[in-house]
Amino acid sequence: MKTGGQLIVDALVANGVQRVACVPGESYLAVLDALHDTDIDVVVCRQEGGAAMMADCWGRLTGQPGICMVTRGPGATNASAGLHIARQDSIPMILFIGQVQRDAREREAFQEVEYRRAFTEVAKWVAEIDDARRIPEFVTRAFAVATSGRPGPVVLALPEDMLTDAVETVEAKAHMPVEAHPGRRQVETLAALLEKAERPIAILGGTRWSDESVKGFAAFAERWSLPVSCSFRRQMLFDHTHPNYAGDSGIGINPALGKEIREADLVLLIGGRYSEMPSATYSLLQSPYPQQTLVHVYPDPSELGRVYRPDLAIAAAPDDFVAALGGLSPKATPRWAARTKAMHESYLKWSTPPMTGPGAVQMGPIMAWLEENTAEDTIFTNGAGNYATWLHRFHRFRRYGTQAAPTSGSMGYGLPAAVAAKQLHPEREVVCFAGDGCFMMHGQEFATAVRYGLPIITLVINNGIYGTIRMHQEREYPGRVSATDLTNPDFAALARACGGHGETVEKTEDFAAAFLRARASGKPAIIEVKLDPEAITPTRTLSDIREGK
Repeated sequence: MKTGGQLIVDALVANGVQRVACVPGESYLAVLDALHDTDIDVVVCRQEGGAAMMADCWGRLTGQPGICMVTRGPGATNASAGLHIARQDSIPMILFIGQVQRDAREREAFQEVEYRRAFTEVAKWVAEIDDARRIPEFVTRAFAVATSGRPGPVVLALPEDMLTDAVETVEAKAHMPVEAHPGRRQVETLAALLEKAERPIAILGGTRWSDESVKGFAAFAERWSLPVSCSFRRQMLFDHTHPNYAGDSGIGINPALGKEIREADLVLLIGGRYSEMPSATYSLLQSPYPQQTLVHVYPDPSELGRVYRPDLAIAAAPDDFVAALGGLSPKATPRWAARTKAMHESYLKWSTPPMTGPGAVQMGPIMAWLEENTAEDTIFTNGAGNYATWLHRFHRFRRYGTQAAPTSGSMGYGLPAAVAAKQLHPEREVVCFAGDGCFMMHGQEFATAVRYGLPIITLVINNGIYGTIRMHQEREYPGRVSATDLTNPDFAALARACGGHGETVEKTEDFAAAFLRARASGKPAIIEVKLDPEAITPTRTLSDIREGK
């Protein structure tokens, strides 16, 4: 006989779970008690949104479901921000929620929420386990749903009294991933389309990649001299210094790359949905019928043709698709080799940061210094805001597994993600970029980094405003500032108050020494970079935008 709480934990162990992010609650005490007797690391977080974002980052960097546990009602609704990120970003995650006791349901009991109604929009599957004997079935299915097809989050609600029931049931076993392999004729058709093309391009995105498939596709691109773009915030899928790399497709795309995508005669879209942000509001590929010949490779058949009608649809995950490309080589030297070279040269020019700008701190030289002084395997995380442009445009990603950023544009993600990334890879440096507004969304998780001794380095780019919204405001309603000014703490002092290391940078030339001191401290660190609000983008000031320049 085992309790429901013990059966939940047994199922996690059977599925290889190593870490759980949580904020504790009385509604699932039986699960917390069962975790006490296992080797699963329990990461105690300071807010459920941060815990869910940590679970998302674990799933993002490993391909295995990140696990988050929260209490009912406000605990669950706090976690919904992480659910939304995982859903839009196609990240495997399982959220376990303590629930009111079964005999109190439908009475609006204390903190009661009916999660199947509340979370269906932001999860692949939402269920409540009424019978403890069915726990192995539900949990194993949750792992399968989270990882199969288009990955995403699953929600399991756990009534408090169900978790204390002692029952006999089957032993939980590991889930079996469902794979889809491209057919021989599909690969042959792709080869024929490539042989016929004059201006092809590949765009990589989405999830279910691995280090092996990233390297395998690079080899394929070399054989075919194929220009390769990475989708918005999926830049770690191709080495930016590789001669075939053409740049990222997303917000603020290099105009030259945008032109090449629009004028391509063949687009090979692998792994991604090419949703609103990567596609420049669906302008690079027209919906529903692209002007380019479109080959769309995606692991979930229900997504193929949902927004864009492809000429060739291949239901396969990137790993399986790339494996099938191993023997595919051109019959002759591709005609577009010179075009590929020119696209890479355009990218290098586009990704070289400017050395000047308004104010005493210039982000361009800071980015150039970081490029020279961080390792290829450094993991960079960020949330949302104009500050992220400096990282996405001017950092040249070299390796798989070095980026964690929400394609959903959710603020506050960078710091919780950095905590999770450092726990996953303690031997690697982890650098978080955050705006002042972004940091304060989940800045309390800096205390989590201190608790677990995780020496992440967080750059808080502080311009005293909600920068992205101010930029739009000045464009649409010039000179009429409303609801976008911020009052901030002393971020360096905040770091020290939490037990970490704090630095303040008010001049460009002070950054390098501040970063090196933060690195040498061996503590979680915050470097506050005081940026002039005029430096709203790398190329335009707030005044330029206000004046319509």
